[in-house]
Amino acid sequence: MDQQTFLVEDDLANERIDKIIAAVIPSVTRSYAQRLVAAANASVNGVVVTKDSLKLKCGDCVRVTLPEPEPLVIEPEDIPLDIVYEDADLLVVNKPKGMVVHPAPGHNSGTLVNALLAHCKGQLSGINGVARPGIVHRIDRDTTGLLVVCKNDTAHMELSRQLAVHSITRRYDCICEGVVTADGTVDAPIGRSPKDRKKMAIQKDGRRAVTHYHVVEPLRNRYTYLQCNLETGRTHQIRVHMASIHHPLLGDTVYGREKQPYDTQGQVLHAGLLGFVHPGSGEYMEFEAPLPEYFQELLAKLRG
Repeated sequence: MDQQTFLVEDDLANERIDKIIAAVIPSVTRSYAQRLVAAANASVNGVVVTKDSLKLKCGDCVRVTLPEPEPLVIEPEDIPLDIVYEDADLLVVNKPKGMVVHPAPGHNSGTLVNALLAHCKGQLSGINGVARPGIVHRIDRDTTGLLVVCKNDTAHMELSRQLAVHSITRRYDCICEGVVTADGTVDAPIGRSPKDRKKMAIQKDGRRAVTHYHVVEPLRNRYTYLQCNLETGRTHQIRVHMASIHHPLLGDTVYGREKQPYDTQGQVLHAGLLGFVHPGSGEYMEFEAPLPEYFQELLAKLRG
């Protein structure tokens, strides 16, 4: 266990404690600093604090305890995968509903990473650490559809670059509440919700997020079938953006109604199209995954 103590200098006076910790301790990110504070691992002038928004004064004495990292062992698991494409550099997987992408507290097994470790026999990129080998981008547990996974660091770095410059094509199918009459764009920054740290929200100081939506068809009972194209890829982006314009996704109990009229097991959202330039060949490749069965059955009900 490592303890670090420092005084708040003038250039960081009146800033939040999480921002100050991240600025002073190079190995600590802002999000990790927030977790440290919430876990009572920080004190100011000898008093333990748990509020990461606390603003400090010049000369305040901060002590931060950095817990020893817990060893992470992720076991390969023989879980069937729907592989749409595979070569020596990467594979494209069609993720089913209910599968978590990578291990996290409460989900140490049965994840996509567990399945990938078995399928690829450990040959996955290591850029995102031992918890997320091969994972370039992720989709939520209850979202279905396409993900690209890298087998080496060279491919991973190139696809990460494409993500950063927004050149990867990502189209999602969804059903939202309400009648959407025309195509549109939501350009609103997204950050962690100050009211609930498990949720995302439109935040002025958040990261830029842009979603373009296209009306596929109106449905019965005041629902609309949409296709959303991501210009950026923030956590819960489509769910937050559509809820912000009063059209939350059907089945989304986090950003929509708590009680839903259909048993969808989460939001009705499918990553149906994925396109990128292959990091090895330089060729543009595009893949499509058909709508999952539950989505097709729901469309049939709402079209009838």
